[in-house]
Amino acid sequence: MKSIRFRLLVAALAVTLGAAIAKSQTTATTPPPPRHGHEFGMDHHMMEFYAKYLDVTDAQKAQMKDVLHKEHATMKPLMQQMHLLEQQLKQYEEGTYDEAKVQGLVAQQAQTLVQVKVQETRIHNELFQMLTPDQQTKLKEFEANREARRQQHMQSTPASVPQE
Repeated sequence: MKSIRFRLLVAALAVTLGAAIAKSQTTATTPPPPRHGHEFGMDHHMMEFYAKYLDVTDAQKAQMKDVLHKEHATMKPLMQQMHLLEQQLKQYEEGTYDEAKVQGLVAQQAQTLVQVKVQETRIHNELFQMLTPDQQTKLKEFEANREARRQQHMQSTPASVPQE
């Protein structure tokens, strides 16, 4: 189980790295629209960090950008479907509750999430394979340290909910 989580984490970082590199290659004159919720890709600053931290070459950046551009057509409809299902669920949070309909929407959402995670993992793996063995090792070490800090933070955070 730990190995699968580690692989997914490494894959997620590779995709994030690829997205950041791709974004850093664009020359937009207007700022991007504000982001709301989870979107495929990552912040420009994070991509620059990974590119510098791993010392990614221009050729690697170009390859990663090509992969992300190619995969955008696959991921966009899945992300739109996730957003649509979230909006549909919202009406039951604020309106009349219908458990059967909510369960149906959540089941659809779960199926879509499976598709998203499968695609993300495949893309992350493709990007990870573009890294040199040294870059892969450096990324794995970075992620292991990040996970250790996250675990330490989770253990030091109180589990109780504040009372009003």
